[in-house]
Amino acid sequence: MLALIQTIVLALDIYWWIIIGAAIFSWLYAFNVVNPRNEFVGMIGNMLFKMTDPALRPIRRYLPDLGGIDISPIILLLLIFFIRQFLLTTVAPAIL
Repeated sequence: MLALIQTIVLALDIYWWIIIGAAIFSWLYAFNVVNPRNEFVGMIGNMLFKMTDPALRPIRRYLPDLGGIDISPIILLLLIFFIRQFLLTTVAPAIL
């Protein structure tokens, strides 16, 4: 059971970095730092969007319109942090 918890924590950690990468990529794309016409850049952006949008879309539905500011990645990172800490501090010690 501990191996399952460690695997879930690892998956959450990987997804944490994917969300951060998607947020940084969206900033680079918005400020024209990366070439949006480049096929490789488009492929990376599409992959990051498809990996993060299913988790971010429900959060965006409940957030008020803040103009051009999207805080849904921050809320998702806080949720992932809570789940990770819950697994490590509550569930894992109960198993041992």
